[in-house]
Amino acid sequence: MFQKLDELLGKLNEYRPLAEGEIRRLRDEFLIDFTYNSNAIEGNTLTLQETALVLQEGITIDKKPLKEHLEAIGHREAFFYIEELVKQEMSLSENIIRDVYSIVLMDKPRERGKYRRIPVTILGVAHKPPQPYLVPGLMEQLINKYNEEMEEKHIIERTALFHLQFESIHPFVDGNGRTGRLIMNFELMKEGYPPINIKFKDRKRYYNSFVDFHLNKSNPRMLTEMIKDYVEEELTSYIKILEVANSPEIN
Repeated sequence: MFQKLDELLGKLNEYRPLAEGEIRRLRDEFLIDFTYNSNAIEGNTLTLQETALVLQEGITIDKKPLKEHLEAIGHREAFFYIEELVKQEMSLSENIIRDVYSIVLMDKPRERGKYRRIPVTILGVAHKPPQPYLVPGLMEQLINKYNEEMEEKHIIERTALFHLQFESIHPFVDGNGRTGRLIMNFELMKEGYPPINIKFKDRKRYYNSFVDFHLNKSNPRMLTEMIKDYVEEELTSYIKILEVANSPEIN
């Protein structure tokens, strides 16, 4: 299932280590699109162009709420944070998740780093997240299982399963989706894969993967396939850019 993906990763590794300029170009082209799509999935109304203006120029978009501007900025800063964690080869922990969440939720300082203290529901999913008093224990179990018991799985399947379980716990009042997708990329990047950008236009497929997970005995197959497709797409894109940048005609 992952043979093509692993071959593409091997091809990308042939260009490593990447020059600082190459890293910056790949990151900058990805980050605005990722921020736009991840926030749009959660209801943010900034367009792709407006997101770029907020992040690149610091422009305030007329008639758009401050909350949406802060969501864009917070998401970008959280991505910068996980980039630093990847460089430090940090293992996933509850503290990292809470830190990422705190940066994402910069528009709600009172909720930063805190697990939810109220019951919640997830629209469109026939699954009720656990009661708030169960969240700390479930998060500890999830992290321990991920770091100790799932190493035999391919990183794509492991990341998909973690994301589905994390979102099912829904540990925070708000920002679970954005935080979860950033953590997904944190884990992929640690293994040498490029980060992925789940598109707003693909949100139905994304949501359906959660429904399928709960209806089919916690089988992560749909999200695993979706992540695999996105990773292959990003790897192919990276390789094409690097092939051009390293061609004899350019150099």
